[in-house]
Amino acid sequence: MNFFKRILFTLGLLFALTSLHAQPITTIQWESSVQELGDNRYEVQFKGKLLPGWHTYDLHSDDSSTVLTLEPSAGLKLVGDPIEVNPSKREYDDIFQVEMGYYYDEIILGQQVELTGKGGVLKGNINWRACEEYNCNSPEDWEFSVTIGNPEAAAEEVTAAGAEGEESLWGLIIEAILWGFAALVTPCVFPMVPMTVSFFMKGSGSPAAGRIKASVFGLFIVLLYTLPIAAIILITRIVGGDAVTADIFNWLSTHWLPNIIFFVVFMIFAASFFGAFEITLPSWMVNKSDRNADKGGLVGIFFMALTLVLVSFSCTGPIVGSVLIKSTAGEFWTPIVTMLAFSLVIGLAFTFLAMFPSLLQNMPKSGGWLNSVKVVLGFIEVALGLKFLSMADQTYHWGLLDREVYLAIWIVVFTLLGLYLLGKLRFAHDDELKHISVTRLALAIVSLSFVVYMLPGMWGAPLKGISGYMPPLHTQDYILDTQHISVSASTAAEPSATDNGAIKYADILHWPYDLPGYFDFNQAMEAARKADKPLFVDITGISCVNCREMEMRVWSDPRVQEILRNDYVLVALYTDDKTRLPESEWVTTENGKVLKDMGRINSYLVQKRFGVTGQPNYVLLDNQGEQLVPMRAYNLDVDAYIQFLQSGVEAYKAGK
Repeated sequence: MNFFKRILFTLGLLFALTSLHAQPITTIQWESSVQELGDNRYEVQFKGKLLPGWHTYDLHSDDSSTVLTLEPSAGLKLVGDPIEVNPSKREYDDIFQVEMGYYYDEIILGQQVELTGKGGVLKGNINWRACEEYNCNSPEDWEFSVTIGNPEAAAEEVTAAGAEGEESLWGLIIEAILWGFAALVTPCVFPMVPMTVSFFMKGSGSPAAGRIKASVFGLFIVLLYTLPIAAIILITRIVGGDAVTADIFNWLSTHWLPNIIFFVVFMIFAASFFGAFEITLPSWMVNKSDRNADKGGLVGIFFMALTLVLVSFSCTGPIVGSVLIKSTAGEFWTPIVTMLAFSLVIGLAFTFLAMFPSLLQNMPKSGGWLNSVKVVLGFIEVALGLKFLSMADQTYHWGLLDREVYLAIWIVVFTLLGLYLLGKLRFAHDDELKHISVTRLALAIVSLSFVVYMLPGMWGAPLKGISGYMPPLHTQDYILDTQHISVSASTAAEPSATDNGAIKYADILHWPYDLPGYFDFNQAMEAARKADKPLFVDITGISCVNCREMEMRVWSDPRVQEILRNDYVLVALYTDDKTRLPESEWVTTENGKVLKDMGRINSYLVQKRFGVTGQPNYVLLDNQGEQLVPMRAYNLDVDAYIQFLQSGVEAYKAGK
């Protein structure tokens, strides 16, 4: 027995010693300081004290070099490259057969900066490798954030420029609330309104019971948005990345399977509204509901709320993606609070809308105006349900719903709706109309006027008012006004200001307005260097409604097009395209996952390089890949967009 105790004691001692030896050590203790040089110039110095017996390398020692990396910062301009303030000891290394620079006690690095405003914050990191006589430590990192100039003014400028991390919690909450209101009028959320109304119309009981159900429905919406996000944030915080969760949301909004399912669901609801059949629960569920009304009612309300949340992911993806990025940046509670604010807007809005059906229980159950309401909702379901089929069609390049086909269906649907409202079209459960009401006449005028508005679109009119719902203009075969279409042949023949070979993916992707641009980041960056121009990065998506609206309502301005054509090399990074790339272009992530299609690779690229997952986002880079000005997202202010583009050109010229 004592023998085994000795063995266990010895093993325990060995494990303890091994664990002690495995504890990581920091070989250099760093500190920063700022020295004013005059004329708005400063030198930031980074002083590092080495542990006794250790040495590290200077900035010019081949693969062992110490690396000082600096991030672009609003209000600051880098002057020259990082320098070694104290000289290193240069010696020839027999093993590597190259001269290397050594620091034994102290290393001091410096970087000069020039203020372009009242102040700024210089952020970055130092990566080094330290060795002692017989072994070397693993590479180490030290991150820093140095305030230069007036700290308060610098913070104000960073906030005004849109820099991340300087916003207050209340600012983020207000932003989330505004996103919630915007989400209510998107094509992914708005179509759920008639489905919600129909669901509560079929309920029984008093108006008070209907109000309670509506309140529970709103509560479920808030919980379904907030609790899964909280769980995902916890997982990403533990695992240390957001690539997996971002893939889930990307799959929901772009993959053909969920979009086809959503399309079929909308068509089934439309058929039910038209009177083809009645959607009811199975008899066993009805009987169980009679025995346990509260439980059965909650289940039905829960699944209705779940349907809303799932379908709306296509349009709410940008804010969800932004929340996920924040979850890996050390902000644990902020994403949960902002998602709660976002979902409260949707939940309260649908609760308010869902309360009205309980007031309609005393109205006629069949025939009359109530059936007319259902039929009108059926027409709307058909029109808006096409958006999901269109998303899958565009993402996978099936070619089923080109713009003129989509428009033709909408024109027919709203023409039939107008005729129905005028009493010229009847369904099975409709009563015969001897005359029409003023309300029906007004709605018929609206519907038929909308048809007249859409008709020029069959010949290429941009239809800016509904551009977000339509397939891209380049999918249309016949265009009477060619200035609003990008032709793939001309785009491939004239890529930009420089001839950089055949444009990758130009056979399946297109720029609007015949703008000359690229679809591969590396190819575009090479072209920007050859043309000596800054790079305009369009982070976009085939199924992105807001992207299409920006193109039709902002890019359509001739001033915007002139700057894009003449002053930038353009690249569009589609984050949802499912085109499978050659094996030589596949990307392997840090966790070993292999990305094989264009959308996943571009999504990974923009997450790693720019820290965003939503679309649209617009980034201006110099031809070395450094960001010139803060990026811009969805905003329909044309003049502000022009100022954004011009500021990028000015920053590029100033940095040359």
